[in-house]
Amino acid sequence: MNIETRNTTSTKRDGKRASNRASNRDAILQAARTVFAELGYGGATVRDIIRRTALATGTFYNYFTNKEEVFEALTQESGEELRALLSAARQEADNFEQFIEASYLTYFSYYAENPETYHLVRSNRGRDGGNINMRGPQVTAGLAEMRQDIERAMKLGMIPQNDAALLTAAIGGVAFSILDEIMQGDKIDPQGAARFATKLFMRGIDGGIDGA
Repeated sequence: MNIETRNTTSTKRDGKRASNRASNRDAILQAARTVFAELGYGGATVRDIIRRTALATGTFYNYFTNKEEVFEALTQESGEELRALLSAARQEADNFEQFIEASYLTYFSYYAENPETYHLVRSNRGRDGGNINMRGPQVTAGLAEMRQDIERAMKLGMIPQNDAALLTAAIGGVAFSILDEIMQGDKIDPQGAARFATKLFMRGIDGGIDGA
């Protein structure tokens, strides 16, 4: 076997090994997403996760040290995806109402289309002894990005001058609370929830929430 042939064979072998590693990791992540959604973070074990795959138990530890690492990988993956969608939606807004409604609709739609991800995230609440609904790293990063967009919009005159930190907290708080409500209901209606939240935020209870 000449050098060129050996190099080609080695490259193919390395490529297959990398592909297998990626496939195994994806299998673990997908299984963990389902297990955390069904059992919650506290109730799930590494054994529960690996049983949902065709992999040997020891394979898990080639990729993750414990269930916390796989949980963090999942929340980072979904959080980064959602943050990108929210940022893109806000950038397209031409006025404050569009800014608000695009944020709510994107947020509610994401979890309506990915219910396992919602239950995954929800299973993390109370893991450290309290409700960390608005304190996780992805949520913190997302709120920081929204605050930057709000401050930018204020400079452009699209949003009236106000306290950007409080405004961000208010928008986020409404989103978190309404999301829990709609995800626990029999019918998930992201568009209806986004319209309600936007009208409530923009005009208040007496501002025509039930109107057009």
